[in-house]
Amino acid sequence: MNSKLKMPLIPGDYAGLQPGEARCPGPTVQDIIASDALPAPEVLRTSNYEFIGDSDIPYRRYTSPAFFQQELDDMWPKVWQWACRLEHIPQVGDYYVYELGPYSFLIVNTEKGIKGYYNSCLHRGTKLRPEEGMGCAQELRCPYHGWTWTLEGEIARVPCAWDFPHAKPEDYRLPEVRVETWGGFVFINMDENAKPLHEYMEVMPEHFRNWDLEQRFTELHMAKVLPCNWKTGLEAFLESYHVVETHPQLLQGTGDANVQYDLYGDHVTRFYAVGGVSSPHLEQPLSEQELVNSMLVGDRTVISDELTVQPGETARIVMARYLRKILGDKYRVDLSQMSDAEMIDTIEYHLFPNMVLFPGVSLPMVYRFRPLGTDVDRCLFEILFLRPLAEGQERPDAPEVAMVAEEESYDVVPGMDPYLAHVYDQDTANLRAQQQGFKASKKKGETLGNYQEARIRHFHRTLDRYLARASRGEG
Repeated sequence: MNSKLKMPLIPGDYAGLQPGEARCPGPTVQDIIASDALPAPEVLRTSNYEFIGDSDIPYRRYTSPAFFQQELDDMWPKVWQWACRLEHIPQVGDYYVYELGPYSFLIVNTEKGIKGYYNSCLHRGTKLRPEEGMGCAQELRCPYHGWTWTLEGEIARVPCAWDFPHAKPEDYRLPEVRVETWGGFVFINMDENAKPLHEYMEVMPEHFRNWDLEQRFTELHMAKVLPCNWKTGLEAFLESYHVVETHPQLLQGTGDANVQYDLYGDHVTRFYAVGGVSSPHLEQPLSEQELVNSMLVGDRTVISDELTVQPGETARIVMARYLRKILGDKYRVDLSQMSDAEMIDTIEYHLFPNMVLFPGVSLPMVYRFRPLGTDVDRCLFEILFLRPLAEGQERPDAPEVAMVAEEESYDVVPGMDPYLAHVYDQDTANLRAQQQGFKASKKKGETLGNYQEARIRHFHRTLDRYLARASRGEG
């Protein structure tokens, strides 16, 4: 593949450019989408980048048990994080156990709305529900001694209550965690004084105004334990710089080096990668018809009339039109007004600290990265596929999580596309070696690109701000 690449491999002289101003030669994302048949929405026709430094990021942030503990103590209890989808708890009595590091929470649908409780009995601390996942109950009863609470968190029964005159019912309500909802997701925050969720999300509510994630259903939900720190896993999906080496098969139909990176406030970043174009790395760009052929998943041997590029058309126009029909028919939704960009491009938002969302139709994923217990070298990576829900259609039951072993391919998940599974296999194959390499390195930190890896630097800047506020004793 390297013999077919054209871009320089050694940093050169970029005199006259300020740090962060250099860009990949060739058309930008905005140049490319300007020629689409159905124009992109306004939120995709803007960019928002700033240079925020070029110093190395210390490896100890990924390997140090002390730094990991600082995150658990001073960052995670202060941030909004999604615990489950509303479809996990559709009826009164439904609950979902969500766990993060040493923390565990019960998200419960009650007559008074969605509530979140610390998943710990007020008698001797036993988890009220020992395992993560969905369930249904009419009361919350400890499996050890039988102390029982109503769904609304009020103490209902204490075996041998005569022995506990000091346990006043008004003092033994289940402690609650703050709960808010957005886009069909249930979010929690351990900080009683945290700003409201819609403020924390900054530009996202406005950007997603026409991408109604609540009008989606979870088609697939899979999870895999990764042999790396949770930040190591997350950051593998915050940039496209790795595509040329890790995913060489994608170069034929993806603009990788000319991805647009956007930074917003403290909590939100975005990358926007156009499809239906050749990578700027390729010495010989593909024709528009070859681009269409390269974007097909499944049977790539037959090109029908509707996939034939006509004079004056681009691969983007043809593929967007095709996917509107195929996906519209499959999910019984009208996609006729969906822009070319929303149909075929990779649009990815990151909400600090650990949520990654793709609002598009053909790549409708949501990712979550979580610490597993108190092991600095392990995390849980989850993938949800959110498909459009047809008007009037009954929402399908939320699927159980399909667990993928470390040595297994993601294609073991029923319904998972093998081509996309291979891409995920490539993504996560690097992570054990990276986590080990942090510890083996004589150099003490990673050197990031000013533009292509700006989202990683932005993430660490925000993390530092949370840790700094805690060290100053601020809320």
